[in-house]
Amino acid sequence: MQEIHERVIVTNDLSCTRGNSEVAVVHACKSPCHQGAVGYRGKLPSTHPNYLVLEQEYDLFLNIIDPPIPLFMPPLFTEFLAFANKHWSQDRKLLIHCNQGESRAPSLAMLFLAKGVFAIPDTSYEVARLEFEKLYSRYNPGKGIETYFSKNWSQLGSNF
Repeated sequence: MQEIHERVIVTNDLSCTRGNSEVAVVHACKSPCHQGAVGYRGKLPSTHPNYLVLEQEYDLFLNIIDPPIPLFMPPLFTEFLAFANKHWSQDRKLLIHCNQGESRAPSLAMLFLAKGVFAIPDTSYEVARLEFEKLYSRYNPGKGIETYFSKNWSQLGSNF
């Protein structure tokens, strides 16, 4: 668990906890968090109302994996940024975790720092990444999220 910026914490699933009035939690993993919160095993039909996200007061459960070929949908990032900004503005800590704490969670934290609170430059993924790695040296993005962010950085956060 590492606080990478004031009130922004990145960690792995060993630190998975439920949010409360002091900390909002982003669960950036399909398994076990999104599956457990929504109540399914295997795949969820894309028509399900919580296919991408389930928000429960202080918790945001994301149906996010990081395959080599990006399969991300823009609303996932829009919902994440809206959730993060809402809780940030209410002076809560923001704990973001994924399974290993190396790719999805830190990528979301970087996105929030660049596009939400402007703590690092948002001119490009490459520039943001260089600044972010100074804060979180364990950043090791999967090929899928790296490719997606490289190609779509300018659009991310533009519609929230």
